[in-house]
Amino acid sequence: MAVEIITQEDLDKFRRELLEDIKRLLKIISGQPTKKWLKSFEVRKLLGISPGTLQNLRVNGTLPYTKVGGVLYYDQDDIQKMLQANKFQNRVFQDS
Repeated sequence: MAVEIITQEDLDKFRRELLEDIKRLLKIISGQPTKKWLKSFEVRKLLGISPGTLQNLRVNGTLPYTKVGGVLYYDQDDIQKMLQANKFQNRVFQDS
C-alpha cells in the first residue's frame, strides 16, 4: 500500500473547492441564478418587474449594466447590492 502525503496546500485547495461547491448548492436551493451575468428577461423575472421599470433602473443609474452587441447584461452581484442598498425595515415603537 502506497503512502500519500497531504500538504497544507492540498488542504487549502480542498477547502476552497468545497466552499465553492457549497455556495453553488446554496444558490440552487435558494432559487437564485448561478450565472454571473443575467440578460434583461432574467432580471425582470427575478425581480418581478416590467421592461419599463428595468429601463428606469438603468437610466437613473440604480442598476449598472453592460451592453455587448445590442444585448444588455447585468451582474448578479450588482443586483444583490441594489437590493441591499434599497432595503427598508419598518420599526414599531411601543410605549413602555
